[in-house]
Amino acid sequence: MHRYGTALVLGRGRSGRAAEALLRSEGTVVYTVCEDLTPDYRYENLHFDPDVAIVSPGFSLEHPWVKDLVEHGVPLRSELELGWSRRHCPAIAVTGSNGKSSVVKWLADALTESGYAAVPCGNYGLPVCAAVMLPDVPDWLVMEVSSFQLETVHEFYPDIGVFLNILPNHLDRHRDLKTYCDVKLRLFAQMREAGTAVIPLDLFQTLEESCAAAHVCKTFGLQEGADYRFEAGRVGEFDLRGTYFDNEVLGAAAAAVAAVWDSCGLPREALEEATRRFEPLSHRMQLVAEIDGVRYVDDSKATNMAAMCAALRMTRGRVHLIAGGRPKESDWSFAKDLLAQRVSRLYLIGEACDAMQAAWEDVTDCAACETLERAVAAARESAEPGDTVLLSPACTSFDQFSSFAERGEVFVREVTRLTDCVARRRKD
Repeated sequence: MHRYGTALVLGRGRSGRAAEALLRSEGTVVYTVCEDLTPDYRYENLHFDPDVAIVSPGFSLEHPWVKDLVEHGVPLRSELELGWSRRHCPAIAVTGSNGKSSVVKWLADALTESGYAAVPCGNYGLPVCAAVMLPDVPDWLVMEVSSFQLETVHEFYPDIGVFLNILPNHLDRHRDLKTYCDVKLRLFAQMREAGTAVIPLDLFQTLEESCAAAHVCKTFGLQEGADYRFEAGRVGEFDLRGTYFDNEVLGAAAAAVAAVWDSCGLPREALEEATRRFEPLSHRMQLVAEIDGVRYVDDSKATNMAAMCAALRMTRGRVHLIAGGRPKESDWSFAKDLLAQRVSRLYLIGEACDAMQAAWEDVTDCAACETLERAVAAARESAEPGDTVLLSPACTSFDQFSSFAERGEVFVREVTRLTDCVARRRKD
């Protein structure tokens, strides 16, 4: 990607600031706009015609500012693509609906264990523009790539591209599942002859044509016939027994990681060591405490139904599920069988409370708690030794919290209070 004389940056969040810093370091004249600080921005009020507009992930193609730029013929590029175009090392890119951040962290940890300087970046870790400006040039970029970032890429291609899964998500932005999938597939559109595509076996027929540009296509999954198959705690000789990934949900991701690792041509020992040491990311199936034999697990990052279902499949024993918030989806039916099998009681919070209760009260006991604090207290009263109290909301947090992280922190705070109460009781 060539250098620019002038540029307009949409957004002043982490991605926008990183793009602005990179462009200014190259001598580009940059004007940055955001809805909070420049709400009256209009293209016709600019004092120059920008060579490019760098679009932060929060701006959809339907945003009036983006449409205006398209009408004026200004090329759109994502911060992801701008940073990638300035890289000096190979890039691994991971996309999918669920599990991206954990896979990116796992790969970066394993590469570091092998003695390489690996930087997690993109939607997790540093913005890509910040990663390529680090004083020490990394050996690998390991990028989490979202559909929002892929909307405005045109030349981007990874050396190794991973498509983990596709499940209904962000349909408020992408209209339908096909559009969402098509955007994700832009990951492979420009791949070079030396590139490797890693895709689920059960999506091979759907994705095969989209991966045609890749030199090598490897499949993974739980099914017989996958190039890399998770079965009985192993992916071939890669032993995952007793690790965080030893389950049917994360086992498929482990198979994808094994495919990536072999594509890098690196010995398995470092990957196995990184797997044993892996610590889950905050608010992703994170054990907070065990109180009187009841486990309290924070999965606040589960902002869609598929992620909630994955959490239920990963949890052993009876589950007291805390769910709700601002919903992304309206069809709650596909979770009913799993809820009936795994959930002892459901504690509902936020805007989705009434809709979830109406959809699920015929398969499990439901308690309308409204707030997370009340839900934790109610679950404490009902749970018995061997049970798990699981926060896995299946919704965004924006009705009651600023982010999924804040929601998770409130859950941790409430569980910590329970722990303190139990400790005082025992002391007395």
